[in-house]
Amino acid sequence: MKVAVLKETRSGERRVALVPQGVQALVKAGLSVTIEAGAGEASAVSDEAYRTAGATVASGAAETLRDAGIVLRVNPPSLSNPDEVSAIRPGTILLSFLSPLSNLDLVRALAAAQVTAISMELVPRITRAQSMDALSSQATVAGYKAVLLAADHLPKFLPMFTTAAGTIRPGKALVLGAGVAGLQAIATARRLGAIVEAFDVRPAVKEQVESLGATFLETEHEVTAEGEGGYAKELSEEQHKRELELIAAAISTTDIVITTAQIPGRTAPLLITEDMVKSMRTGSVIVDLAAESGGNCALTKAGETVVAHGVQIFGPSNLPADIPVHASQMYSKNITTLLAEFVGEDGAVALDFENDVIGPATVTHAGEVKNERVSQALQASA
Repeated sequence: MKVAVLKETRSGERRVALVPQGVQALVKAGLSVTIEAGAGEASAVSDEAYRTAGATVASGAAETLRDAGIVLRVNPPSLSNPDEVSAIRPGTILLSFLSPLSNLDLVRALAAAQVTAISMELVPRITRAQSMDALSSQATVAGYKAVLLAADHLPKFLPMFTTAAGTIRPGKALVLGAGVAGLQAIATARRLGAIVEAFDVRPAVKEQVESLGATFLETEHEVTAEGEGGYAKELSEEQHKRELELIAAAISTTDIVITTAQIPGRTAPLLITEDMVKSMRTGSVIVDLAAESGGNCALTKAGETVVAHGVQIFGPSNLPADIPVHASQMYSKNITTLLAEFVGEDGAVALDFENDVIGPATVTHAGEVKNERVSQALQASA
């Protein structure tokens, strides 16, 4: 069976869905691989490197997709360009990020086109699927880059320096949300010499936070909300009030804040009010990794940098694309491992919807919406 890898069309996207090591793995598994010319250039992968790995390089999306049974992408097909869906043949398997709970029109279009769409966001967070978890791999990149972005725009050092001109006190970082991105942000800020505090509504992560050398913020009253798969869920009104009081007490002495709190399928929780921003030191930096889902800061604007009350507030929309080489390598490994779940000997494909990874991750198949949560979202939006 032919696997097609398309060049990403999203503005600013520099990642690619498959790197040469991934091509080698798929060819070894009995699949043929066709890469759209230039697909890997922004990730420092030449067309020649793909050919050497065993892929065919095609000129243009149409030639790349011709006779393909599996299509690999990083970002979902764009509905602003109808050809991105219509060019995929009925029965084709599409693997990519799809944001299916918030991208319902795309789900409808993929179902109508008879595409079997597997969403990388819906890979379950179970032990055996860790190597397929693209949300986690890309969150690792985002958490790392967020701290570098903040440090680059902070008008101070982060580490402590003892010099002939005096001692420079270390900067202070606050990380809100200690999932994969938050833990990587903590680790990176500590490597840069900052004093780090962190908060999360899931008490189970306290040990992880402290193992990285950060202080876990706690209140006298319990503020906990852990949902399915280890994700956070919404707090009660009273718990949220206590959460905001805790953050307000810590944020006024903080130099950089990294926010990562998101709830799947919901608007990101508000963690930083405008009054909190006002209380921060002039020159402080906030990097809001939840910008695209509404933002954790009241003043965040997705894809923009806002300066308010002397504080710079970044709302990046795609930080993993800023480190495309390793982000692509990690995503490619997620993809090839997931493909091994339904590609057998000699490249034979057999989808088993009872499989504890494939079943939950499949959004559409044979004109139907397979995922129950996505189906419920479609019904609610009707």
